[in-house]
Amino acid sequence: MFNKILIAILLLSSFQASANRERNLKQQKLNTCLLEQIKSSAENTQISALLELCEQLVSADKDDGALTERLNAERKNKFNPYTITPHRMNYILPVSYISSYNEAAYQASQLVDPKQDLEAKFQISFKVPLNAESLFTQGDALYFGMTLKSWWQVYGNEISKPFRETNYQPEVFYYLPVKWQIWHTETSLAFGLEHQSNGREAHLSRSWNRAYMSILVEDADWLINLRPWWRLPESDKKSEDDPNGDDNPDISKYMGYFELTGAYRVDHKIQGQFMLRQNLATGKGALELGFTYPIWGRLRGYMQFFTGYGESLIDYNHSQQRFGLGIALTDRL
Repeated sequence: MFNKILIAILLLSSFQASANRERNLKQQKLNTCLLEQIKSSAENTQISALLELCEQLVSADKDDGALTERLNAERKNKFNPYTITPHRMNYILPVSYISSYNEAAYQASQLVDPKQDLEAKFQISFKVPLNAESLFTQGDALYFGMTLKSWWQVYGNEISKPFRETNYQPEVFYYLPVKWQIWHTETSLAFGLEHQSNGREAHLSRSWNRAYMSILVEDADWLINLRPWWRLPESDKKSEDDPNGDDNPDISKYMGYFELTGAYRVDHKIQGQFMLRQNLATGKGALELGFTYPIWGRLRGYMQFFTGYGESLIDYNHSQQRFGLGIALTDRL
């Protein structure tokens, strides 16, 4: 009997010592994180906000999904005023071949050479957190995002190398991690309002507004994002030259009502991405495939292929194929 009591006491002492070590280790990580955040954050940042951030990072210190791992890395610089956080991919394709583009839209313009099928394409995308502390649940966040995508006729010497098209995409979205687990994966949601336009004049003007929801499912090395949307209605134009009203009332026929995107990485070095967009009623949509690989330092090679409708707003109702080769500054994951 005495031996059993002694063994029980020893086991209890061992469990308590192990629990104390875990608590001490967690406290050390918390203190280290807090010190790093105080050094890198702005002077007016509240300590309570930094403490909550560090608690989230320490609690998430485990084998996370690919997207969660990226978000945790971004949160470490959340209050650093000298850091810009990427949103979508950032890349430049100095060599980009296009099969054709919507020449009818440029009939009254001399800024585009109909024979120029080689151009450059680039995308810049970033986001900014709008809340210092969690809003409703731990890990949620409200963001402002901005994506700029341009098609540059840099090889058009005879027409002074103009930008053929630039699309601007500001958005506000709310990110919400949830506890759903589908086949041992992690799930999160996002709800947003998005505007997209090309900022052009009269007959070249294209724009639309959307409310969307994203369902993100992730594992350690891959991410799937299903993003259905609803287009916000606009009034009809009174005349073709009317500056107000809907510039492209049939855009949903070509751009559809949802987008499915995904990414898969191999050893954190090689990564593949895809985008599928479809209108099930009209059968029109688009497919984009991407592949990144390491070159040197932070620079990564990037190959991109697109086929279908709506690569740019000016070409939303024109089917085309594109192949581009260049450099990615940030990956999808």
